[in-house]
Amino acid sequence: MRLKPVPDPPDSLDELRALQRAVPLVPGSTDDCCARLRERRGLPDRQTANDWLAFLRALGLARETPRGFVRADAEPTPERVREGLREGVLLVPEALAALRDASPEEPLTPADLFAATRESVPRHDRARDPNWEATWRDRADRLLRWLALVDLAEAIEPGSSGNSEPESVAYVAGDAA
Repeated sequence: MRLKPVPDPPDSLDELRALQRAVPLVPGSTDDCCARLRERRGLPDRQTANDWLAFLRALGLARETPRGFVRADAEPTPERVREGLREGVLLVPEALAALRDASPEEPLTPADLFAATRESVPRHDRARDPNWEATWRDRADRLLRWLALVDLAEAIEPGSSGNSEPESVAYVAGDAA
């Protein structure tokens, strides 16, 4: 099962490690874990903490047990995060395929990724969110930034390509792709 939440990526894997360490070693309820994440990492609200908990689970850095969530005995190495993204996060395989097709002359933008995956957005997300397109465009941007954090994508700065969106960052496949 692939999970949908894709929080804003941290600046480094050290920050991801700190988020993982905020998940308890002794299983706790979702509410307890979210409260702990908010308190220890300064997250703004329960929904953000819940998204992080689900995302850490998708990366294999947290586990859900019958008694609640617990920190996994895995380090957030680039390899572990790459594997977790590939195996556990919705639309990552599609994003990686689009990155393989991208080039410096025609890099992949978040808008391009959204357009390529638009039909794959779950129907219930479309039905319950009147702004689902903006929500999923933002998700595409965050997803590409996560892929860049672990070298599955490489950002091309504005103005350095023939991209039709000169002010946006675009991407090509990274060294680890």
